Amino acid sequence: MSINVPVPPEGGAALAAEPAPSPLTDRFGRVISYLRLSVTDRCDMRCVYCMSENMNFLPKRDLLTLEELDRLCTAFISRGIKKLRITGGEPLVRRDIMRLFEGLSRHLKTAALAELTLTTNGSQLARYAKRLAAAGVRRINISLDTLDPEKYRAITRTGNHASTLEGIDAAQEAGLAVKLNMVALKRLNEDEIVPMIEWAHGRGADLSLIEVMPLGAIETARADQYVPLSAIKARLSERFTLREVDYRTGGPARYVRIEETGGRLGFITPLTHNFCESCNRVRVTCTGKLYMCLGQEDCADLRAPLRASPTDELLHQALDAAIARKPKGHDFVIDRAKGNRPAVSRHMSVTGG
Repeated sequence: MSINVPVPPEGGAALAAEPAPSPLTDRFGRVISYLRLSVTDRCDMRCVYCMSENMNFLPKRDLLTLEELDRLCTAFISRGIKKLRITGGEPLVRRDIMRLFEGLSRHLKTAALAELTLTTNGSQLARYAKRLAAAGVRRINISLDTLDPEKYRAITRTGNHASTLEGIDAAQEAGLAVKLNMVALKRLNEDEIVPMIEWAHGRGADLSLIEVMPLGAIETARADQYVPLSAIKARLSERFTLREVDYRTGGPARYVRIEETGGRLGFITPLTHNFCESCNRVRVTCTGKLYMCLGQEDCADLRAPLRASPTDELLHQALDAAIARKPKGHDFVIDRAKGNRPAVSRHMSVTGG
């Protein structure tokens, strides 16, 4: 199923164009319209819920080139992907990463792609925010788990709180809509959720709370980190007036509006209330592995068909076969009886957030 349009022979009638490639639809009837693409597994932080302190990163030679990443995204867009999120690791530490954003912006101009965005820890945003906005990025997700600089250092191990705040300022000054992501961590930042809501909403940013996900082996037992957002929401409802709103960004967050602040608060609950029935997402790693579900180990190799042919026929065949295997849902469980064994062996930084 090549997406190349034949060129008419000189002086002859135009050949019939190939039919448009069909949308990616799984066996449960879910149409895949959202791709989360990791461009690197490397990060300039080592967050305690995401990574081990001493990580072994992939050799650079194993990564898809920027040109291959562009070609891969273009193939997905031809199959109906409308939202493309660039992730990592930390995507902005990838060398020459703006070449990819600037190249992909052509799909925004033709309206083949509805949204190009990214998730970042904010450390590099002061440097790149204006260029991202110029490339057509309109919204951005920034990870921020605490307003306390010392606690931030403890959670990220290597992060600089001031640099992240500077990045948030730069993003908003560049005209980017900011959503902050806060992972709820038992006894570590639970007491900061209300101040974070008030701080985020006070500067016009949305906030999403996220449950810890059991991905990859880390030093701390997940059960010692995990706090169910159902309990957090119940506590918040005693302080604030929470109004359910029909607002979606294409991701798994379910939103309420807080009457007292006027801002939106999202809940991402892979454990207490999974969101699999409406999953429209797939993830591709920086090495070209396609994961049809964040919470399952099954994946498909897209690097081999990508490199085997200058056309995309083999790549589209691999996509069709992979999407046909997309599972109904994930199997995330955090159970103290399991000890510190993760539900999925790979770290979040491998798959992309």
